[in-house]
Amino acid sequence: MNLHNLTPASGSTQNKKRIARGQGSGRGGTSTRGHKGAKSRSGYSKKIGFEGGQMPLQRRVPKFGFKNINRVEYKAINLDMIQALVERKDVKEITLEVLRDNGLVSRNERVKILGRGELKTKIDVSAHKFSATAKAAIEKGGGNCTEI
Repeated sequence: MNLHNLTPASGSTQNKKRIARGQGSGRGGTSTRGHKGAKSRSGYSKKIGFEGGQMPLQRRVPKFGFKNINRVEYKAINLDMIQALVERKDVKEITLEVLRDNGLVSRNERVKILGRGELKTKIDVSAHKFSATAKAAIEKGGGNCTEI
């Protein structure tokens, strides 16, 4: 073992620049922040989307359309999904709890029953909304539609 091949134990030293530890360190003075400007000050943080004074993308892109803040979103459940659920789980009635338990809707979602597919069994369905074709198909099969 010689002096030229001695090394510290792994993990005992940090390979990190020690900034703002005086002029003798070579990284004192402005402490690698440069002179003046917002980035040289303490407490600086740039806003999200800030592009150095250039007009930000979200302001350059044209806006169009209309967002109705009172819109009510419904999760669409079709008759073929209900029929598959009836065949798979042998349920007699479709309610929100049954749909939630089987992972078709989440807790706060509103449900609208749509008319794709067909029902082969008599079943009672309760949901927030029904399309006209779904309501007709359910009642044609002998079931009931109940709006919550």
